[in-house]
Amino acid sequence: MELEDILARVESRLQALGLSAHAASLAAKKPDAIRNLKRAVKNGDRRGITTETLAALAPVLKTSASWLLEGVGDPNAGTEVKVVGRIGAGAEILPEYEQIPEDGLFEISVPFATPVDTIAFEVEGDSMWPRYDSGDVVICWRQSEDAENVVGREAAVRTRDGRRYLKRVRRGALAGTYDLESHNAAPIRGVEVIWAAAIQAVVRAGQWQRIASARHSAM
Repeated sequence: MELEDILARVESRLQALGLSAHAASLAAKKPDAIRNLKRAVKNGDRRGITTETLAALAPVLKTSASWLLEGVGDPNAGTEVKVVGRIGAGAEILPEYEQIPEDGLFEISVPFATPVDTIAFEVEGDSMWPRYDSGDVVICWRQSEDAENVVGREAAVRTRDGRRYLKRVRRGALAGTYDLESHNAAPIRGVEVIWAAAIQAVVRAGQWQRIASARHSAM
């Protein structure tokens, strides 16, 4: 790996995010990482940074370790995902009861790169077991799909009355309505779906890590 190129990519992400090298290193829990990288480039030391350190820096820099290391992929495709609420795999979740702040509940680091429009929900309940456990995080795209596009698929949905579910979507008996099926609970029939997003990935409870932002860590 060419350390000069790695440093250039790191510095480009720092500039894009308005972060200092010190703040980013602290947030990654690698306090001297970027300083040591700069020193290695200056001194011609080829052992300036490890892949483990790049993996720690990647979510802070909102990119992927592979992009930092080799410039592969989209620099904006990071491993940091915003959890915007909880989703019911059992009892419904009423978003207004959560008092979700504008920027979501919290952010997590997941073990793969994701597009910039990715959002996540934390699963609550057990009606979708064994497919999903309470505490899993499901990944989907922020932009709503037409409900017809998720028929037959597992999706995050919000109904006309404000409830949010993780269910398999089927067409309802009446036009414009849908049935929401579980693996081990009675279906919910004849609801109107006003927001839907197919599940793109699931990160099991214990395999995702809650993280603090670099800006907060620097304060």
